[in-house]
Amino acid sequence: MAKQAKFSSRIGVIAATVGSAVGLGNVWRFPAEVQSGGGAVFLLVYIICIFLLGIPVMTAEMALGRGGDSDAVGAFRNVTPRRRGWWMVGALAILSSYLILSFYMVVAGWTFEYLVQSVTGDLYSPVHGQGEEAFLDRMGSYITGTYRPIVMTLFMVAANLFVLLKGVSGGIEKVSNVMMPVLFLLLIVFCGVSLSLPGAGAGLEFFLRPDFSALTPLTVVEALGQSFFSLSLAMGIILTYSSYYPSSTRLTRTAVTVSLLDLLVALMMGVIIFPAVMTFGLSDSNLAGSSLVFVTLPEIFSQMQGTRIWSSLFFLLLTVAAFTSTISLAEVSVAFMQRRGGLSRSKACMAVILPLALLSPACSLSVGPWSGYTICGMTLFDFLDNVTTNIMLPVGGILMCIYLGWVAPKSFLDGQLTNFGAIRSRVVGIIHFIVKWIAPVLIALILVSGFI
Repeated sequence: MAKQAKFSSRIGVIAATVGSAVGLGNVWRFPAEVQSGGGAVFLLVYIICIFLLGIPVMTAEMALGRGGDSDAVGAFRNVTPRRRGWWMVGALAILSSYLILSFYMVVAGWTFEYLVQSVTGDLYSPVHGQGEEAFLDRMGSYITGTYRPIVMTLFMVAANLFVLLKGVSGGIEKVSNVMMPVLFLLLIVFCGVSLSLPGAGAGLEFFLRPDFSALTPLTVVEALGQSFFSLSLAMGIILTYSSYYPSSTRLTRTAVTVSLLDLLVALMMGVIIFPAVMTFGLSDSNLAGSSLVFVTLPEIFSQMQGTRIWSSLFFLLLTVAAFTSTISLAEVSVAFMQRRGGLSRSKACMAVILPLALLSPACSLSVGPWSGYTICGMTLFDFLDNVTTNIMLPVGGILMCIYLGWVAPKSFLDGQLTNFGAIRSRVVGIIHFIVKWIAPVLIALILVSGFI
C-alpha cells in the first residue's frame, strides 16, 4: 500500500482544515440563525457551544484521524483492530459526506452562476427588473431551470476533479493556501464597507448587544446545531484531513485555531449583513436560506455605488467557500477508495467524481423540471439535505464520541493530544471527559430537535 500523503507545512494544515470547515453554512445559515434566535444572545450561546462542544469534538476527531493514519473506515480498524464493528461509523461518515456533496455541488454551481452574472452585469440588467420581487423571480427561474444550473453544476464537478487529481499537497493544500487568504481579504473589505453604512450602529447593536429576554431552550439547541455543522464534524472531513497531518502537529492548538477562524468568518458575516439590512430597510424574513444570498444581498448591492464590483467580489467569496468545501467532502471518499479499494489517486478521483456528473444534475433537476417527483413528500435535493443533516450526521457524531470515550483506549487519546509526551497539555482530561459524557448528550439534543 502506498505511503500516506501528508500536508507539507503548518500553514497548509490550517488553511486546508479551515477551508473544509468554512462553507455556505457560515455565510447564509449563520445570519439567519442569529436573526431568528434573538440576535446577540444567540451569538453568545453559539460561542459557548463552540468551546463546549465544537473544539473538544474536533480535537478528538483529529486524534482519531492522525492516530488511525488511514481513511474514515480504516482509522477505526487501525485503532481498535479487535473491535471490528466500529468501522461502520466511518462508513456512515463517508456515505453522509458523499450524499451531502451530491447536492452541495448544485449550490456551488448556483454561486458560480451568480458570480458570472455579476461580472457581466446581467444580474442587474434593467431588462430583468429590480427590487425584491424581481430578484426573487430571477432566483426562482434560474434554480428551477434545466440548462444553466446543470452546466454550472458540471463545471464545479470538473473543477473539483482537476484539484483532486493534483493530490493532497499539490492540489488541496496549494488551493487552500491561496483561497483562504483571498476569502479573509474579501471579508475584511466587506466589513469595512458595511461599517461605513448609515445603519451600522443599529445593526451592530442587534448583533453584539445581548437581550437575554430572547433566550429560549430552542435558541440553545439551534446554537448547538450551528456549532456542530459549521465545523464539519462527523462528516469524515476532519478525520481524513488529520490523517495528512505531520506527526509534529499539535492537535489541540490546531483545533482551537481552526475553530476560532471558523467563528471569525461567522462574526464577520454578521458584521456585513446586519448593518446592511438596517441601512436599506429590507425585510428580516429574507435573512433565511438561499433568499439571503440570492435575493437580499443582490438587492443591497443594487442600491450601492459600484454595484457590479461589490456583487462580483461577494459571489467570488461565496464561490471560494463553496469550492473548498466540495473539495474536502470529495476527499473523504477519495481517501477511502485509495486506502480500502487499493486504487491509484487518479482512479480513486475518477471513481468518486464521475458519478456526480449524474447524481448532482439529478438533484438540480429535482427542484426544477422533476419537482413533481418526490421522496417522502420532498424533492431529491431536500430529501438528501434533511436525511444527512437531521439524522446521519448527528447519529455519526454520537457514535464517534462513544467510540473515543468508551471503546478506544484512553491512552490513545492521551498519546495523540500530547504527541506521546513530547508536549504538555493540561486539557487532555477535560477533552476526554467532554467527549465521553457531555458531547453525546448535546449531539443527541441536536438529533431530537431535527424531528420536532
